Amino acid sequence: MRSAGLSQTFIDNFRFYYEQLVRGATGYISHEEAQPVETLPSYQELDTSLQRAGERALSRTLVLKLNGGLGTSMGMDGPKSLLPVKGDLTFLDIIVRQVLALRRRFDLPIPLVLMNSFYTRTATLHALEAYPELKEQGVPLDFIQHMEPKIWKESLLPAEWPNDPDKEWCPPGHGDIYTALVDSGMLKALLDAGYEYA
Repeated sequence: MRSAGLSQTFIDNFRFYYEQLVRGATGYISHEEAQPVETLPSYQELDTSLQRAGERALSRTLVLKLNGGLGTSMGMDGPKSLLPVKGDLTFLDIIVRQVLALRRRFDLPIPLVLMNSFYTRTATLHALEAYPELKEQGVPLDFIQHMEPKIWKESLLPAEWPNDPDKEWCPPGHGDIYTALVDSGMLKALLDAGYEYA
């Protein structure tokens, strides 16, 4: 992992979870542990000052979406976000249009930031060329999550594909967002630009 340029923080995080796996941890939360929320206040019952506070925070807010997954289980060979879901519109088109609508509604340059994987980045950025207004947001449009070694289920050893070493790696999933934000420099860029909320 070091020779692949991965940070010590990420390596330590991988080691922590790998050691749990070796000890037999599954990562599953039982039905008994996952209790539903019993009550929530209705929107109409909330103090209107909360809405005003939220609107004031919008100038320091960005939309952060996780976009590292491939649609291979759905027969795709690219990012899930490029799956057409409403006519010709993809998930990504809908996300972008939601962000652009927020910008118009509040007259603020609310950025869209994607956490891509090494699998999804190229195709996603190509699709986003259809939205030139995203380039004017003042912060990078994406950052790339880490990669981790694939592990054989049976032996818990690293997978090896000598003919195609890229297949020895996979994106670590959503939990990588915090480490990837820091290691990529994106967190610093967002904070330096005045963004505090996502």
